[in-house]
Amino acid sequence: MARRKLIPDEEPTPPPVVEEDLRHDDLEYDPQAVEAIEPRSSKAWLNLLQESEDAFESWNQHCDRIDKLYANLERLSKMNRDKEFQMFWSNCEVIKPSIYAKPPQPVVAPKFKDRRAVYQAASEVAERCAVVSFDLAGIDELMKLIRDDLALADRGVAWCRYESGRGGGFYGHEKVCIDFKNRRDFLHSIARNWREVTWVAAASYLTRGEARRRFLRHSGAVYQNAEYRVDKEAKAVGGADNRERAKFWEIWDKTNNRCIWVSQGCELILDEADPHLELREFFPCPKPAYGSVQRSSLVPVPDIMQYRDQLDELNLLTGRIHALSDALEVKGFYPAGGGELASAIETAVKTKSSGVVMVPISNWAAFGGSKEVIIWLPIADIAQTIQALVLLRKQIIEDIYQIMGISDIMRGATDPSETLGAQQLKTQNGSTRIRDKQQELVRLARDLVEISIEIMCSQFDPVTIIEMSQTQLPTQEMQQRKMMNLAQQIQQLQMQMQQMQQVLPPPGAQPGAPPPTTPAPGQEDPLAAQIQQMQTQIDQLMVQLEKAKTEPTIDQVLHFLSDNRAKSFVLDIETDSTILADENAEKKARTEFVSVLGTLLPQLSQMITAEPKTAEFCGELLKFATAPFRAGRSLDGAIDELIEQMKQKADQPKGDDQVTAQNKTLLQIEQLKQQTAKQKNDQDAALKKDEMVQKDRHKTWELNNQKEIERMKLMQNQQSDVAKVQVQNQKAMESREAHQAHMIEKQQDMGLARQKFDLQVGQANLKRNDMAQRANERQMALQNKQRGGLVQ
Repeated sequence: MARRKLIPDEEPTPPPVVEEDLRHDDLEYDPQAVEAIEPRSSKAWLNLLQESEDAFESWNQHCDRIDKLYANLERLSKMNRDKEFQMFWSNCEVIKPSIYAKPPQPVVAPKFKDRRAVYQAASEVAERCAVVSFDLAGIDELMKLIRDDLALADRGVAWCRYESGRGGGFYGHEKVCIDFKNRRDFLHSIARNWREVTWVAAASYLTRGEARRRFLRHSGAVYQNAEYRVDKEAKAVGGADNRERAKFWEIWDKTNNRCIWVSQGCELILDEADPHLELREFFPCPKPAYGSVQRSSLVPVPDIMQYRDQLDELNLLTGRIHALSDALEVKGFYPAGGGELASAIETAVKTKSSGVVMVPISNWAAFGGSKEVIIWLPIADIAQTIQALVLLRKQIIEDIYQIMGISDIMRGATDPSETLGAQQLKTQNGSTRIRDKQQELVRLARDLVEISIEIMCSQFDPVTIIEMSQTQLPTQEMQQRKMMNLAQQIQQLQMQMQQMQQVLPPPGAQPGAPPPTTPAPGQEDPLAAQIQQMQTQIDQLMVQLEKAKTEPTIDQVLHFLSDNRAKSFVLDIETDSTILADENAEKKARTEFVSVLGTLLPQLSQMITAEPKTAEFCGELLKFATAPFRAGRSLDGAIDELIEQMKQKADQPKGDDQVTAQNKTLLQIEQLKQQTAKQKNDQDAALKKDEMVQKDRHKTWELNNQKEIERMKLMQNQQSDVAKVQVQNQKAMESREAHQAHMIEKQQDMGLARQKFDLQVGQANLKRNDMAQRANERQMALQNKQRGGLVQ
């Protein structure tokens, strides 16, 4: 589909707004003003927005699938889903903290180091305001949202706006708001590069009440025709509620220097006016942070598209490994319907564990007709296949790391056998592959600082700027009052000196003329000493007066900051790095900085002592030597003050006071040298301590590694012993089964012998019974004969 659809709720169309309802609203309703608005069609801008949405629709659809692949609770919670190797999520979690790890700190400094007071004061005021503005805007959370979009979709967008609330808030209810824009809520003209973009547009989702408060003054009730719907797609993932909202586009047209508001469903433009912000680049948003883009276009290409084939193959292998792992169990086949043998096998199977499965085969002859009673499934082939799949998956993972440029060091994995040079090479290679994304976030943060300063300088009340910066600069009126007081003090002292000089004898007085006052022998004239003291006070006041004349005022600073053209020529706006610093590298850099100071300060102090006029040259040389080290504004200011003091000392004639001052300066330099040496010693001790800790950690790691190796060997030995025991048990089981079969055969033979013996015993009993019966018959026959003879 061409654009994201919002599913409407079943709600009747709201009644039209009448004049009475508008009068009760908190806005000032002017019927004549509303009727006087000249209606203009929004169709042209809506067509341009639709054209831009169509150009980015393919990218948005891919990004929707990437979002579900990265983290989707519904998909990941399904139990019957395909097994996956979460490589994409792991890569993103490694890349995100590598390209952004800490919030940016604004840095504003003059482009040219000519120490102009107004420029230095203006840069300090602008920097302080930018720091406070970033804190109030929640810059860290915003940069993380942009970082996530850059890591996943290869584009992150920020949008700046000026807000002046009527109730609550900080610093006179004025602040610079920096909003994160979703990839579907930001559009621009179709162009080959950012320099060719002529308009940008940002979407805001407003309810009917919010739209009424925003557009009623400008276009009447036109806002009611907007498409108010419930975003059920966002609601499904917890990003929206049940309230109806419409999508309103704020368009900044650079070609016509106009700011326009339109919405789908509204045939007329909701609002059109000159831009309310005066920005050097016109747009209220910096150039988005881009990763890879299609050539000759601004359509991003997500990084996952570069290794999507490897991810699919990786998930396919993972699914096969899990399927084969489920089949990795003992299974056997035996002939079914075997009478007593089948019953015996089934009984034995029922008494076994559930991991051993026996499968009866009814047509044993078709299965092969093996003479073996049980045929076991060859699980060794399955295990070898799993091992081959695991090795292949490991190679694909290495291919993905080669494509992405994620080194072992970035993932926290290392080989103890590798040298330090190999590990440093991996670190440099990994940082090189992600350096463009790092610099994009640094550049975007720098642009946000510039836009924030421009908004504050052009829109904020001077009182708000003074309160935000906490500056102590005087106003023009305060400076003039101070200069007048100093001039009056100088004039009074000069008048007093003239009166005292009239009391002293003139230079051409006669030697014999007595002075007005005669000091004691060996003592200085108290009146002359008082005059000398007053002259010293006048000189000090003159120095203060000259300093007051050159001291910048807040009026001068605000006037300079309000001139965007002059400001862009003079001020250099940067940010501290947003990349996580290497603590060891930072300690090494600080140690080098201290060693440079320790080497230069003694030599420069000797040069200044011998010839004070070289103070300016020594100061410039010191600043040149320390330029590669970012020491901060305070140290640069201290060096400048030291140069000014040395120049003032060089202009004064040498005397006892100057010698004392030089001694004090030398003493201060010596103290600074001692402090520098102490700091160097402390840092050396800290480095040695860190080295000891690293050595202890390495020893502990080696010990743990050795223990792990011994444990693995012990486990292997135990597994080998278990395998031997299993083989012995198998042999014992086979021997026991053979013995049982032999005993069954013997029992069968004994049963047959017993049956034969019982048959023989039965036959003997039959013979004995037959013989006894015949004897009885003979006896009865004999008795009958005897009984018959008696009868005769």
